[in-house]
Amino acid sequence: MQTTKVNLLQQGMWLTEQSVRQKGYKDGFEQGRREGYRLGFAETALRPLSQDKITVRNLHILYVTAGIGVPYPALDQAVIDAFKDLVLKITVANPSEDVVTLAKKNQPDLVLVLNGVVLEADTVKRLRQHGFRTAVWFTDDPYYTDWTVSIAPRYDYIFTLESSCLPFYRKLGCQHVYHLPFAVNPKVFHPKYVSTSYQTDICFIGTAFWNRVEVIDRLASMLRNKKVVISGWWWDRLQNYSLLSDKIKLGDWMTPEDTASYYNGAKIVINLHRAADDDTINANSRKIPAHSVNPRTFEIAGCATLQLSDLRRDLGQVYSAGTEIGTYGSYDELLEKIEYYLQHEEERQQMALNSLIRTRRDHTYHNRLTSMLKIIFP
Repeated sequence: MQTTKVNLLQQGMWLTEQSVRQKGYKDGFEQGRREGYRLGFAETALRPLSQDKITVRNLHILYVTAGIGVPYPALDQAVIDAFKDLVLKITVANPSEDVVTLAKKNQPDLVLVLNGVVLEADTVKRLRQHGFRTAVWFTDDPYYTDWTVSIAPRYDYIFTLESSCLPFYRKLGCQHVYHLPFAVNPKVFHPKYVSTSYQTDICFIGTAFWNRVEVIDRLASMLRNKKVVISGWWWDRLQNYSLLSDKIKLGDWMTPEDTASYYNGAKIVINLHRAADDDTINANSRKIPAHSVNPRTFEIAGCATLQLSDLRRDLGQVYSAGTEIGTYGSYDELLEKIEYYLQHEEERQQMALNSLIRTRRDHTYHNRLTSMLKIIFP
């Protein structure tokens, strides 16, 4: 009798192992099939766009980096990479360097500054006194307009990623003010195969601003039962932190390459914009609203991954809601759409691929800087 019980136990363990293997094989096969379809379709869809010719303009750009830590070096690199394809010569400087002497030596056609917070006012004044054309591209509008209010009038041309800031800068007396969103760097944010360590149902990467904390707290009971990664600073603010702590990479600021890997590995990426009226972190005493999308919008789309984004007024100008990007206007709608798209793979992948095609056609740094150069050098 004892031998029979042992045999039955061993047989049961063998059957359990077999079922685990079969499930693992099935899951692995499905994952491989899904990724193969996504990457194969993306490659085919992008092939015609890769044949577009780029016109190199006979210009020399002196580009002054933001001179700040993350995430600005990634933005700097995206701009530099694009300019290398678009103009005859680019010289790169840090704002701590003697930019005026460098300009006098190289005689650029344009001095372009990213962000402009670090570069001293006297440096820009001297550049203009020596006859150099200057431009600034603001990266964080409208969140730090208490700072940019004094920076913008120093430059000949002002470019901002936020459309609501156009009248603000014009009222300061700035004559050449343009809305120029950020974009995607295809060298970093592109469809690629990633290992299982990057694969999730739901992903969010970014700082835990209070409006984001509120949303994740509201979703916690659902997120705890999904394969999730949340990464960034301050996520221990969550009331439900203990419930989600095993899913949170607290205090991590990922490299762009790692960020792209997590975007590629996710079925859904949540895109939750920063609140323009958060006085705990912003320097926006005028309460200028935020209408335009963040750079993350283009980076997620550039990885051929479905994103669910909160609503911004300008969103319809860059993507078509429902066919290229998913949107939500409430917690309940976000929850409903997460559950829906996790269960409807073909619809999820089709929308993600549509957003990829739109991004690579309209929303690269090549596109943006080509537009900038046409404005300054018509």
